[in-house]
Amino acid sequence: MHTDEEREVWLERLTWPEVESALTAGRRTAIIACGAIEQHGPHLPLLVDAAHGDRLAEEVARRLGDALVAPTIRVGVSEHHLAFPGTVSLKEETFGSVCRDYCTSLSAHGFRTLIFLPSHGGNFRPLAAMLPDLRAAAGPECMVRAYTDLLAVVGVWQRVVEDVCGLGSRVGGHADIAESSVLMAIHPELAHAERAEAGFAPELAEDVIARIIAQGFRTVTPNGILGDARGMTREIGERCIAELVDELVAWCRADNASASREATAG
Repeated sequence: MHTDEEREVWLERLTWPEVESALTAGRRTAIIACGAIEQHGPHLPLLVDAAHGDRLAEEVARRLGDALVAPTIRVGVSEHHLAFPGTVSLKEETFGSVCRDYCTSLSAHGFRTLIFLPSHGGNFRPLAAMLPDLRAAAGPECMVRAYTDLLAVVGVWQRVVEDVCGLGSRVGGHADIAESSVLMAIHPELAHAERAEAGFAPELAEDVIARIIAQGFRTVTPNGILGDARGMTREIGERCIAELVDELVAWCRADNASASREATAG
């Protein structure tokens, strides 16, 4: 008998009979991370958001206990990063089509809860806007959820960094001390602390996010960093991951409980 740590949660690593058995056993929740392949300053590779999404989705699935992890959507809505070489972006309508096709496929197999977890800031608003379409694609028997509170994620990072080293003011939301530390925890060989720099450091609010989306990242931060990456450590990264997983699991459970109550009342 497999422990929670040993049991496979990645859909793509299972055979179809194993998926069928998992569904029959009640593992009918699918976690879909939505990442990006985009610039993250001079010290981090382009895969940060995709790798972060992989880690979050797996840990959330293991904590929930009845979930499998669908393949991460590795390329996201990153048009605002295209001024930096290497960034690959999907148009919002393309991203929406991919998400809808995930819903159609997974619900047809018998998954009854689909949870989209964006690990790239540019995916939060599109996911929130497309939720009605995703729910229509999945059908009435399947619940579709999306975590869309970007500022809450940044708040977790600020709290952790301040608690660990008193440098919470260096959290700006992109390639900063927190996100750099996350990548150091996941892929230490790809995180170049010796190249870490300070970047544009505003308080990350809705108006700043709107400006970045409208005008492009490079217009506000020439090196691609929001905040300050200096001081990144693996300890900070592991804590950021752990506490964000706590936040996401609590949200999943609260949202699912609310949906269950609504279904019962209906």
